[in-house]
Amino acid sequence: MQSNIGEQSGLYIFPGLGVGKNATRQEKSEAMKHMAEKFAANPFGILMYHAPGLRFEFGKRLGIEFATELLEAILVVFLLAQTRIVSFAGRVSFVLTAGILAAIATNVSYWNWYGFPSVYTASYMLIQIVGFFCIGVVAAVALRNRGPIGT
Repeated sequence: MQSNIGEQSGLYIFPGLGVGKNATRQEKSEAMKHMAEKFAANPFGILMYHAPGLRFEFGKRLGIEFATELLEAILVVFLLAQTRIVSFAGRVSFVLTAGILAAIATNVSYWNWYGFPSVYTASYMLIQIVGFFCIGVVAAVALRNRGPIGT
């Protein structure tokens, strides 16, 4: 890998079009017509490559993941608070539906376009959906004494 990619960290899709950066629109269009043939005859995929020297800081990445999921929870609870839903089940369902939407929007495209394994996709979606369900239960309990907006 390093001998071919070197120090250029990034997301790589292979095989590429086989045309240079300065290719004309016509050359790119012609190359696209032959991509199905390339895929049929060769392995293909995506690769997230990090050049040597990257310091993987688990704690920092865990903190970023926590902050991201906390922000998701705050936003969905904010949306819930804007509704007139008064029942416990309705509030949980609202947040759960938002979670299902988020899981579909962030995972199905990767399965479809990049060939992520179905079991990975389903498992990751399940984790997100269960998380949103838990947020829904907590939010429904926290907002239980709040009546409809404007009352």
